[in-house]
Amino acid sequence: MINLPQDQKPWLPWMRRAIQLALLAEGRTSPNPLVGAIILDSSGRLVGEGFHTEAGKAHAEIEALAQAGDRSVDGTIVVTLEPCCHQGLTPPCTEALIKAGLKRVVVGMVDPDPRVSGDGISRLKDSGLEVIEGVLRQECEWINREFSFRVRHGRPWGILKWAMSLDGRIGLSNGCSKWITNASARDSVHKIRSKCDAVIVGGGTVRSDDPLLTSRGKSNFEPLRVVFSRTLNLPKSAKLWNTTIAKTIIAYGPEGNEAFFSDLPDGPEKMLLNSNDPSELLTLLGKKGCNKILWECGPLLATSAIKANCVQELVVFVAPKLLGGSSSMSPLNSFGFESINSTYKLQHSFLDRKGEDLCWRLFF
Repeated sequence: MINLPQDQKPWLPWMRRAIQLALLAEGRTSPNPLVGAIILDSSGRLVGEGFHTEAGKAHAEIEALAQAGDRSVDGTIVVTLEPCCHQGLTPPCTEALIKAGLKRVVVGMVDPDPRVSGDGISRLKDSGLEVIEGVLRQECEWINREFSFRVRHGRPWGILKWAMSLDGRIGLSNGCSKWITNASARDSVHKIRSKCDAVIVGGGTVRSDDPLLTSRGKSNFEPLRVVFSRTLNLPKSAKLWNTTIAKTIIAYGPEGNEAFFSDLPDGPEKMLLNSNDPSELLTLLGKKGCNKILWECGPLLATSAIKANCVQELVVFVAPKLLGGSSSMSPLNSFGFESINSTYKLQHSFLDRKGEDLCWRLFF
């Protein structure tokens, strides 16, 4: 049992509510974090709440203040993330909280952004407000793990997804792979896409599957579709070149044959890389504001992404089917390990049932 400081205990239910609010915008706030806020009046009654809905729009604190109005005077705001103290696309929230006449600010986690990181809390304290820190800190940090990862490492959090049979195969030796998993599992993939900023596939996936890579209506914010090709040996008629549904980037290395673009529609964005290193691609996507990306690629690119530390999370769907055969397709290529002790060891995981299939989430 965790022994919480006495000053934190009264705020736990309200912080849980603020976390619920923050998650309502999952997949829509990048490059910003997920933030929820609750305002209580001087008697402890709920008078306002809000969450950050989209980058460029009002922050959670401002939404909650607008709802509370004058009832926020001498009240308390409970917010999942340290209020910002810098001018970005919107004014600093610290100044709005001070102006509103609040008495107390309850914070879940410190903002890892160096433009804020502790300075927002200091600004509030210097202005005479009581600040209680670290309420449900781990939970608040968990919902913003992708944002924090990008801020600290300069590239988005990577999720690698694959669907396989019970014997670890993603397709038959003739390339046939539809459908190993059931409709419920495929629907879950669309939900995952709806909460990611970009989906990345390799040229082989485009050639064999001609994917659409959308959320199938799960979100109005379709992820950026990225084709990562070494040679630009790609079909001219792929669905991904139609950018009326979602944007597409064609990323390619120095070996790419740029003649491919000669009669391609103008929709897709071209991204020339200095190498075929997945980390270079992710660094550029991080600069575009991506917090979280999904790898939906074949074995070669998946293995390369793991080796380059571009995968932090695995989502593996397992169907109760046996494909058999050493020539059947595996989700990964060889890592070159020579002993079990040198293999990748995954951390805590979650297991969920999708009809007859299982969904296993694991973390590096």
